[in-house]
Amino acid sequence: MKIYVAHSKKINYEKDLYNPMKNSNICKNNDVFFPHDEKGKNVKTKDIIKQSDLVIAEVSEVAVGLGIELGWADCFNTKILCIYKNGSKYSQSINFITDKFIEYESQEDMINKIQEFLKE
Repeated sequence: MKIYVAHSKKINYEKDLYNPMKNSNICKNNDVFFPHDEKGKNVKTKDIIKQSDLVIAEVSEVAVGLGIELGWADCFNTKILCIYKNGSKYSQSINFITDKFIEYESQEDMINKIQEFLKE
């Protein structure tokens, strides 16, 4: 499965999102694209999202760029899974483009819940 990982630049995405995913079966069993990794530089993310089967969006922090990427995914009929930290308040407008949400407590909890979702 081709997966695009979307997020706000306000979070520590390397430590809190990329590294846990890279060290899990999520990356071992899927083709995962991280937009702020080395291979993401100078790439039109719109094209990557269009070719993806799923966008996993970390929505704990509101961000304009994240909203644009989710809008593209919705227009391309790319499946969207939103994940957010317990206690965070994500933008309610996201409810208009997906009903797939995962609330997580820790990095381990996040990985376990994403892996369960991917099995479905």
